[in-house]
Amino acid sequence: MNFALILFILLLVSGAIWAVDVLIMRKRRAPDSKDPWWVEYGASFFPVILLVFVLRSFVVEPFKIPSGSMIPTLLVGDFILVNKYTYGIRLPIINKKIVDVGSPQRGDVMVFRYPEDPSLDYIKRVVGLPGDRVAYQNKQLTINGQPVATTPVEDYLHPERLYYSKQYVARLGEVEHRMLNDEDAPAFIPDATRFPNRENCLYNNAGVICTVPAGHYFMMGDNRDNSRDSRAWGFVPEENIVGKAFFIWFNFNDLKRIGSFR
Repeated sequence: MNFALILFILLLVSGAIWAVDVLIMRKRRAPDSKDPWWVEYGASFFPVILLVFVLRSFVVEPFKIPSGSMIPTLLVGDFILVNKYTYGIRLPIINKKIVDVGSPQRGDVMVFRYPEDPSLDYIKRVVGLPGDRVAYQNKQLTINGQPVATTPVEDYLHPERLYYSKQYVARLGEVEHRMLNDEDAPAFIPDATRFPNRENCLYNNAGVICTVPAGHYFMMGDNRDNSRDSRAWGFVPEENIVGKAFFIWFNFNDLKRIGSFR
């Protein structure tokens, strides 16, 4: 469901009702007559829908985390806010950038339109920038020949599945974050598709090595062995960017999650 398109249609309809009432219908009604129901509802909803549309399109947009690919940073059921202008101001619906404010940096947690189905929004961490050579070999991440430093910390217990994953603190750019690896999961990528620019990637038994094309980004989940990401479906084009995740505003199962984001 394209909620932005639905909201835009509601905005047009309620705005048209409001405009017709102000410019034409109100002048024809007796001063003490009651507004027709369609005018009363349509015109009164217009400013509310306009405010929601502007905030959602240009300031912040809420999302709910549906999967565990970003554990331990984001958990299933987290409600997050996404900054819509960090990476530039874009026209709603068509997602065309009109004002260049900034660009994604390594370590950012970014929401984007899934390249294989742009009607779906995905969230992963930015690992590779345009021109980077990203290697994920035997579960060691290397960028432009430099291994990403990781420090082991206590194992992570998955409460719903009752098993442990190895947990590390990694540093990408200026961002320090936690990520998981499962020792018994294979290093190779079993489900890589024929994505655009696949010739930029080399697959082997140890994993994958890719050179990120211009205007694209390489994304990975923090739950490395339980995330289907750029290793499998390729690069995220710049025009698919939605915004930067920055805040957890609610979680029904754990109120302590509110405000946390690392």
